[in-house]
Amino acid sequence: MERLNTQQQLRKEEHDTLSKLKQMPVESLNLEAISIATNLYRSAQRLRVKMETEVLSSYKLSWTAFSILYDLWVWGKLETRKIAELSGISTATASNVIKTLEKKGFCSKSIDTRDRRLVFVTITESGKQAIEDLYPEFHKGETELITGMTKEEQKTLTGLLRKVADNLHTS
Repeated sequence: MERLNTQQQLRKEEHDTLSKLKQMPVESLNLEAISIATNLYRSAQRLRVKMETEVLSSYKLSWTAFSILYDLWVWGKLETRKIAELSGISTATASNVIKTLEKKGFCSKSIDTRDRRLVFVTITESGKQAIEDLYPEFHKGETELITGMTKEEQKTLTGLLRKVADNLHTS
């Protein structure tokens, strides 16, 4: 029952938002684009809060810190600018999060001997262990996203989200 109320509340919020936007003096207002962007944003925010509260809090990690640690787990060693790019954050923010991860013993930094401007970050054994401890619970949260969707709907959504991501690709 609570889930239904939440869904009804979200639809009302979306309807109210669109009603308000229709009053704006904007030529050719694309209500579908607004609806898609709003729903993507709200879904991402809810997922982030859920994961930080229910999973990542056990290691006192933010979504961004987990994302960086996960990328390091996958790639082993990355340059700071690449970490920032993968996480969608500035290099200054990436550096601050990396400092926090380094204090926790989850990664280490090294400077390129040929170009001191390049800083590489490597995951430590403790960092690998943290990801391996966290990921099973994290994955449960991921699977909750698709509850009630058929495999075909999941594939369709994946394809559509890839198109959205491609439209936003800035490099």
